[in-house]
Amino acid sequence: MTEKVIIAGLELPNQDLDYAMEELSALVEANNMEATEKVIQKLERPNPATYFGTGKVTELHELGTATDVQTLVVNAELSPSQIRNLEQESKLSVIDRTGLILEIFANRAQSREAKLQVEIAKLNYQMPRLRTSSSQRLDQQSAGDAGGGYTNRGAGETKLEMSRRTIQQRINNLTHELKEMTTSTAVQRKKRDQAGLPSVALVGYTNAGKSTTMNGLVRMYGKNDEKQVFEKNMLFATLDTSVRQLTFPDQKQLLLSDTVGFVSNLPHQLIKAFRSTLAEAAQADLLVQVVDISDPHFREMIETTNETLQEIGVTKVPMIVAFNKADLADVTYPNFESTDELIYSARDKRSLVMLANMIKQKVFTGYREATFLIPFDQGQVVDYLNQHTNVLKTDYKETGTEITTELSSEDYHRYENYLVAGTVE
Repeated sequence: MTEKVIIAGLELPNQDLDYAMEELSALVEANNMEATEKVIQKLERPNPATYFGTGKVTELHELGTATDVQTLVVNAELSPSQIRNLEQESKLSVIDRTGLILEIFANRAQSREAKLQVEIAKLNYQMPRLRTSSSQRLDQQSAGDAGGGYTNRGAGETKLEMSRRTIQQRINNLTHELKEMTTSTAVQRKKRDQAGLPSVALVGYTNAGKSTTMNGLVRMYGKNDEKQVFEKNMLFATLDTSVRQLTFPDQKQLLLSDTVGFVSNLPHQLIKAFRSTLAEAAQADLLVQVVDISDPHFREMIETTNETLQEIGVTKVPMIVAFNKADLADVTYPNFESTDELIYSARDKRSLVMLANMIKQKVFTGYREATFLIPFDQGQVVDYLNQHTNVLKTDYKETGTEITTELSSEDYHRYENYLVAGTVE
C-alpha cells in the first residue's frame, strides 16, 4: 500500500527550489510513497530549532490533521534536534531528504556488498539521531547480537548509551566484513586489468538511462552468455556495479561497467560507503556520462554528476557526455555535438553504433596497422591475430601466412619478430 505524505521545502536565496521539489517528489515515489500535498516557505535562512518558521509548522500540523496524513518529508538534511522539535510541534513523523534516500537504498540493495554499504551508511546517520524511545526498540533488535543483554555494561550506563555502543560495534563489524569483500573485489579488478582490456564506466544521474545503454551495447557486442543488467524507469533502479565484456566486429575488446546513479545532495554517508563500488569509475580509461536530455534540468544533473565525481576523487579520467533519451526530446539524433558529445537514444541501434565508435576512438588510440609473415608451423600466432586483432588482409606466401592487421601496441611488440621488412613501427 502506498503511504501518503506531505513534502515540504524552504526557498532559500540562490536556490532553484522547483527543481529540488520535483526531485524530492520523484524520490518519494521511488520509496513507494505518494506526495499528496506540497508546502513551500520562503526564508532567508532555516529556523535553527524547527527548520521551518513557527507559522509554517502550525500550518503543517493543520494540513496533516485535515488530510489524515501522518508523514512529512523535508527537502533537506535536518539536525537531530530539528527533527525532534518538528515532530513534536507538527505532530507528524518527519523524514528528511537524507533519511529518504537511505531508505530507498536499503530497499534496493541486492548484493551483499551493497547491503553492507547501505547499512553502514544508515547506522552512521542514525547514531546522532538516537532517542530514548527509539533506543528501546534498538535494544530489542540488537539484544541477540550483544551476547544476551546488557547486564555487564555497568549500572551507570543508560539505554541510550548502550544503544550507541551496540550500533558502533555493529558498524565496526560491518566495516571489517566490507573491507574483506572490497579486497576480493580489488583482486577481481586486478585480474581484469592484467587481461589488458581497457575499461569504460557509465556514470551519471540516476534514471538517465545508463542501464538501458549498457544493455543495448551488450546485446550488440557482448557474448551470448552475458547477462542483461536490471533496468526500470525509476530512481536508483540498481545499486550494484555490473561489468560486461564487449567485442566489436574489428575484434577490439573492452570492459564496460554500469555504476550507481547520482542525485543532487547525495548523502555523504552514502558517498563514503560506496567509494569502493565507484572505484570502477575512478580506475576507468574512459567515462561516459549519460544525461537525460529530455529533462528540462539536465544541465543541473550534469553539474551534480561532476561534483559527485570530484568528491570521490575522479578528476583526471577522460569523459564523453552522451545525451540520452533524444527520442523523448525535440532534437535530431543520433548526432555528434562535438568530439566529446553525442546526442542519442539508448533504444536506437544507429545511436548505439555511433556511441560505440565514439568510445573506440577515445579508448583505442594506441592501435596501429602492421603486416606480419607467420611461418606455417606457428599456427597459434595466426589464430591469435584472427581472434584478437582487426585483420585487414590475409595472403599465403611460400614461407608462411602474411597478415595485415590493426592491433594494439602490446600485441605489436609481442609479435614484432614476424614483422615484414619495411613495416613502420
